[in-house]
Amino acid sequence: MELFDDFPSMGRTDLRDLKKGIDFAFSDFSRDNGEAIEGFFDPLMYFMVWFEKLLMAAPWPIMILIFALLAWLGARSIGIVIGTIVSFLAIGYFGMWEDTMATVAIISVATFLCIGLGIPLGILMSRSNRLQAGVTPVLDIMQTIPSFVYLIPVVMLLGIGKVPGLIAVCIYALPPIVRLTNLGIRLVDKEVLEAAEAFGSSYRQKLFDVQIPLALPNIFAGVNQTIMMALAMVVIASMIGVKGLGVPVLRAVSNQYLALGLMNGLAIVALAVIFDRVSQQYGKRLQKHREGGHGV
Repeated sequence: MELFDDFPSMGRTDLRDLKKGIDFAFSDFSRDNGEAIEGFFDPLMYFMVWFEKLLMAAPWPIMILIFALLAWLGARSIGIVIGTIVSFLAIGYFGMWEDTMATVAIISVATFLCIGLGIPLGILMSRSNRLQAGVTPVLDIMQTIPSFVYLIPVVMLLGIGKVPGLIAVCIYALPPIVRLTNLGIRLVDKEVLEAAEAFGSSYRQKLFDVQIPLALPNIFAGVNQTIMMALAMVVIASMIGVKGLGVPVLRAVSNQYLALGLMNGLAIVALAVIFDRVSQQYGKRLQKHREGGHGV
């Protein structure tokens, strides 16, 4: 005997009808508006295809040189540069170059989209308690809802491909940068803001010359977490047609190929470490530069 056998059967019938109504309503919506929504995302899809092909077509020595240069510009650390070169050489040696470039393409685009959306939203949340109260539950849902749940409406609307995968990655990876941008700006010392006001600073000057520079450690912590969470979605995104390191990992799980899964998993880890160290070191250097500039 089930726990809820005593509940009225009418309530269960109403619940089934509600579920069917939601399913039919969304199916009708996707049929009526799916093509228009796909057209809206076409420029993003073309850019992603172009960027992925660019990374794959470029000679590997040039790409490794570019990655090493970016690592140096971001971290200014010989150790990180050497680690970047060795990691990409190992990735190429073990035959994972194309999958890695596809993963770098989608993670880069997803990260820049999350930064472009998350930082402004975090700034707005820091200025309004009401907006923060409204957005925080949405961020909670985005972080806690299983990814397979929101993959269903995304795939129904946009089908299988790069754009649905990118949207799924962004949904999962966006909350950290929004939260930490909001938190970083709210943690700025009020006495510092009062001093800025006393010197006649405008709202824009306080925001860009005081609050954001002082909040940079939190903001870059959000960038780090966004990158980590985007990389964590690589395998899930591969299930809806996104190329990259997640595809061989998924194949390894299906066929119990330990070596294949381990090698591609370690490649994902290597990318995560490189992105993390470079962005973290860049944030620290930028913070020191800002503090030195204000000190003068």
